[in-house]
Amino acid sequence: MPSPAKWVAAQAELYESSGGTKGTTQLGVDCLLLDYVGRRSGAVRRTVLMYGRDGDDWLIVGSNGGSDHHPLWYLNLLADPAVDVRVGTERFPALAETLSPEEKERVWPHLVEVFPRYAEYRAKTARDIPVVRLRRR
Repeated sequence: MPSPAKWVAAQAELYESSGGTKGTTQLGVDCLLLDYVGRRSGAVRRTVLMYGRDGDDWLIVGSNGGSDHHPLWYLNLLADPAVDVRVGTERFPALAETLSPEEKERVWPHLVEVFPRYAEYRAKTARDIPVVRLRRR
């Protein structure tokens, strides 16, 4: 199912229909496509997310623009961490794992370097913004 946010759905469609050669950045930051299962509907859903790297793994941030609520995609990953990922022209299955507080603090400077607004988002909410590791299965 496409994202209910029209701009996300349009970017995801461009990314996928081009085989991962178009629509691969957002605000100048590299993005991936994340396919996951809805925890209530059981439907496969898709979103576009900026990412950072940690070794061979991809890191995504549940910032939700600094909102006081987790993004829905994150709640779905908690219920079912088996996902499919497209990074550029490559598609692969992965497992999603929320980083521990210590791991998150280790990678946070890299993520802020990738997208400086993450620091602003973190400052504007009392919510603990999760960082999720996507590890190829």
